[in-house]
Amino acid sequence: EESLQMWDLNKRLEAYLARVKFLEEENEVLRAEIQSARSSPAGDSWRARYEEELRALRDALDHAFREKCSAELARDNLYEEVQQVKSRCQKEQAAREEAKKQLSLSRKELEEERRAQIWLKERAVQLEKEVEALLEVHEEEKAGLDQEIASFSQSLESFRCAPVAFQPVEVEDYSKRLSEIWKGAVETYKTEVSQLEGSLCQAKENLWKAVEDNQQSQLQLQHLEKDLAGLKARKEMLEESLARQWQEQRGEAEKFQLAMEALEQEKQSLRAQIAQVLEDRQQLMHLKMSLSLEVATYRTLLEAESTRLQMPAG
Repeated sequence: EESLQMWDLNKRLEAYLARVKFLEEENEVLRAEIQSARSSPAGDSWRARYEEELRALRDALDHAFREKCSAELARDNLYEEVQQVKSRCQKEQAAREEAKKQLSLSRKELEEERRAQIWLKERAVQLEKEVEALLEVHEEEKAGLDQEIASFSQSLESFRCAPVAFQPVEVEDYSKRLSEIWKGAVETYKTEVSQLEGSLCQAKENLWKAVEDNQQSQLQLQHLEKDLAGLKARKEMLEESLARQWQEQRGEAEKFQLAMEALEQEKQSLRAQIAQVLEDRQQLMHLKMSLSLEVATYRTLLEAESTRLQMPAG
């Protein structure tokens, strides 16, 4: 039974010794690599490589942070530009509303001028009718006066033929009165005709002024419509440029976010790899210490067993 235990212990000892030998060879190889790395200035150790990688990652992170800051500044600038564009759009909207108000006022003035033009036309027609009526009345009065003069001349002829019953002074007074009445009627007719002609000329002038004002209002309306169309086109162009800049900014922000996430994942993976390497190295150190302790224990046991076996022989 003791021989079987010793045989089992020997087998385990051989396995541990082989493991220790393998680990010592690995340690020698690692020591040689460390010595060669220390002796050769061009060679870089794993720590230097990892530090360099970490430095590169820090630089990349700083570069990404700077790009993020620049993107935020560009975003703020774009936001300010958007606010300016909005204010311009509001101003253009107010200008358009003002133009609409002016257009409505111009239309109202145009309607009023049209109504005034129609009224002036109707007034001119009415004045023409009144002039015609006055001319007819004048003709009738003239015909009546001609008839009265003819009858008066006949009466004078009869007075000449008949014996004179009236005094010549009364006849002269009657003729003077008739001539004065005739002159007053002619002057009244002339004044009425001149007044009608003046009112007709004034109506024509008002009509021409209304036509000219109507043409100017139409021209102003056309200019306002052109300005309104230009403002609409400018607003559409500004909205399209704003949407395009917003899309570009969103795309750039998404790209920066993806780059930051990729760098963060790479950083985490590198940290995990470094931790795994350190943990493996720590486990190797613990395993080496346990194996060295076990080898020392077996060595002590073997020495004690050899001394125990050698004592009866001595």
